Amino acid sequence: MSRPVTLFTGQWADLPLAQLAQKAASWGFDGLELACWGDHFDVLRALSEPDYCTEKKDLLAHYGLNVYAISNHLVGQAVCDHIDERHKSILSPEIWGDGSPEGVRQRAAEEMRNTARAAAKLGVPVVNGFTGSSIWHLLYSFPPVTEAMIDAGYEDFARRWNPILDVFDEVGIRFGLEVHPTEIAFDLASAQRAIEALGGRETFGFNYDPSHFGYQGVDYIAFIEQFGDRIYHAHMKDVWWSSTPKPVGVFGGHVNFGDSRRFWDFRSPGRGSIHFEEVIRALNRVGYHGPLSIEWEDSGMDREHGAKEACAYIRSKDFPTSNRAFDASFSDE
Repeated sequence: MSRPVTLFTGQWADLPLAQLAQKAASWGFDGLELACWGDHFDVLRALSEPDYCTEKKDLLAHYGLNVYAISNHLVGQAVCDHIDERHKSILSPEIWGDGSPEGVRQRAAEEMRNTARAAAKLGVPVVNGFTGSSIWHLLYSFPPVTEAMIDAGYEDFARRWNPILDVFDEVGIRFGLEVHPTEIAFDLASAQRAIEALGGRETFGFNYDPSHFGYQGVDYIAFIEQFGDRIYHAHMKDVWWSSTPKPVGVFGGHVNFGDSRRFWDFRSPGRGSIHFEEVIRALNRVGYHGPLSIEWEDSGMDREHGAKEACAYIRSKDFPTSNRAFDASFSDE
């Protein structure tokens, strides 16, 4: 075992953190990646209550768990998005306010700045999350989309996220974008363009998750090789995609996850199409030593069964890199 195996709590926010921590410890996890919703981690309480962060760490320590990152995907999504009624369901009333789009975006940006400050207070090095995107709706280029329209989207991203990342720099925290459809970066080309839009600043990197690449036809090992020095955190999530055509294609057909007609669906680690051994070997090559955080999603499996099984599976796939060649014993040196 070379890296801690952790559980991302985003899909478990219906459970009190104390209850989830007890369960996660019994399933064999080394720690939790705390979501900034439910009662798992509250950004404003972390900044306003002197003992809040200590109490969270003490709670986890009681069950033999550590925390290596926090994640604020829901709020980050609102920073660049075209805001509509969907966002009301994922944002707090304080951030939603009266629903005025620019007001929502500004309050979300301030919350992300505070998330960096809260992470520093908690003592973790990385905040994971989403960025949102003002140009996701332009993905399929008809009516025709001009280069100027795409340029404007990356300029909007940089204008909104550079001030947020300034605070990340001030407090010594890195931001890991989970490269994902609906974000400013969703494959290798768009990830590179996001880096360039920010002038290459090192504070901005990635929360690597192979599940969002595979079904798109994106090379998820090449992503590690190209952006290895910017992988600040890693999610271990699996996805299955069909080897033959299906009634519902890559775009999802407006049907729910778990529908048997889909071309792809998220699966518990080890039960999909991602080759995790190749992922581990690539992470070893680029020198990633951070946690392997299981983001558990599988519409067809009991989640507690899945989480326990996933922990054991990912631990079995992880191994430290070698510091010598296998045939070094034959060398004359």
